[in-house]
Amino acid sequence: MMMMLRSLSRPLERCLGVRAGGDALMWHADLKPHASGDFSIAVVQVFTSPFATYVGVYDGHGGPEASRFVNKHLFPFLHKFATEQGGLSADVIKKAFNATEEEFLRLVKRSLSVRPQIASVGSCCLVGAISIDVLYVENLGDSRAVLGRKASGDKENTVVAERLSTDHNVGVEEVRKEVEELHPDDSHIVVYTRGVWRIKGIIQVSRSIGDVYLKKPEFYRDPIFQQFGNPVPLKRPVITAEPSILIRKLKPQDQFLIFASDGLWEQLSDEAVVNIVFKNPRAGIARRLVRAALQEVAKKREMRYSDIKKIKKGIRRHFHDDITVIVIYLDKHRGSFCNKRTKQNVMGCTVAPVDIYSFNADGGDEDLLQKIT
Repeated sequence: MMMMLRSLSRPLERCLGVRAGGDALMWHADLKPHASGDFSIAVVQVFTSPFATYVGVYDGHGGPEASRFVNKHLFPFLHKFATEQGGLSADVIKKAFNATEEEFLRLVKRSLSVRPQIASVGSCCLVGAISIDVLYVENLGDSRAVLGRKASGDKENTVVAERLSTDHNVGVEEVRKEVEELHPDDSHIVVYTRGVWRIKGIIQVSRSIGDVYLKKPEFYRDPIFQQFGNPVPLKRPVITAEPSILIRKLKPQDQFLIFASDGLWEQLSDEAVVNIVFKNPRAGIARRLVRAALQEVAKKREMRYSDIKKIKKGIRRHFHDDITVIVIYLDKHRGSFCNKRTKQNVMGCTVAPVDIYSFNADGGDEDLLQKIT
């Protein structure tokens, strides 16, 4: 999600070296170091531990609660399980995703009587982890990770885009067929409505954290939840929290990684994004990508870019989706993970504070639990 709170921008400048820039709805840090090089972010979470550099992009829907919850809990679970098992692995990643999903489910159960709509809140979740020279990419939903690598042969001065994640969106024919095959007795499991394909006419993504009423029949049957909305009767779960995981050894020609929510990829192709990163200075590169996407939005709407920037929160969603971007440069993946700069700051975290698009943007699951008690 795009995350920023204007009143917090000055303390963030002092603490993290970040600033809001010309767009009041943009929070960014131009350039910061990580274990394998540098990273530039528009809005994202980055966590460095002795085992890996973790990158998280959390794109919520239905409300901010799920994305905030993931933002707070997923990386600690990853660090905990990696510590227990002596390093990062696919099993550690799955355990961390499962634990986050289960903890959010407990929160929903505790808060349903106070805030029944929380049963319909969810979040896409894209995580990258670099451990020595191995890259892990884990994904739920339609945020996307793309690698920029140098071309070989006569095209050494060009860069090639390599997609590393799967878009779990039923707008993709393969994903739509996958969902249909899992529900052969339901001819309306995926329907075309409001201009896009949706599961049960409700949701586009087939995997997420949260959205528990589409996973647990007891929630859509609950009288409290039924007062909130018009749930569709389900025989079994129609979406899952099972992440797709890619494990890839980094190579000398691998130059940088781009992790972004679907708001970026709806406007720019993988190749266009990779070329922008390749051809421009590092400092502020994530912000440059957000600007490029917004310029495409303005072009489609026959508006000026300056007019797009003036649109306030709550209205901006009618023009474009949230845009979250992080660019990770891979300068040092060929060397030792424990270089001098890493030893000086073994543990660290950069987190965008809150969802700037939410009308209730201050507080998270702690506030919710206080209301319950």
